[in-house]
Amino acid sequence: MALIRTKWTPEEADEWTREDVIVWILSPLSYILISVGSALSIFLIPSGFILLALGVLVTVALFAIANPKLNVISGEYEKKQKEYLERLERITRWEEE
Repeated sequence: MALIRTKWTPEEADEWTREDVIVWILSPLSYILISVGSALSIFLIPSGFILLALGVLVTVALFAIANPKLNVISGEYEKKQKEYLERLERITRWEEE
């Protein structure tokens, strides 16, 4: 079993999992590293470049973990929205269901 899941069903993706906790931790960490790293890099302080690089790596990891789950959830909501709009269109035209 992999540490990070990349295959999700819509029902599984809607639940809180280990991946959500990891993203919850990485998200503020990436903002802090990029902010501090950018500020220090502007002043050409070498540790700023290291922090900035770490921030970029953490951000890439954040998206790699969160994106598969978000894509599944988004696809499911788009499908439901399309069904709802079709039903609404039939209702506004007074068609039978």
